[in-house]
Amino acid sequence: MSISLEEINGAELYANLTKRWLSPDELSREYGFSKSTQSKMRMESSPSNLPFSKIGKYIRYDRIAIDKWLKEHQVRGV
Repeated sequence: MSISLEEINGAELYANLTKRWLSPDELSREYGFSKSTQSKMRMESSPSNLPFSKIGKYIRYDRIAIDKWLKEHQVRGV
């Protein structure tokens, strides 16, 4: 997954208004992904890999990448 410069520039205001990097607890509260679901979706074998960064032992989610991922995995009705 890559994020274009236009998306980053367009997201600056959004990122400045809210916290950009989320812990698993914050992601759970704001987006509704339980911690166990997050863990399963971080696995390489998962068909829907949730984008994340690992800094030492800490998992962090980029709000911009999560929003893009949600948009890419949107299900449309017929």
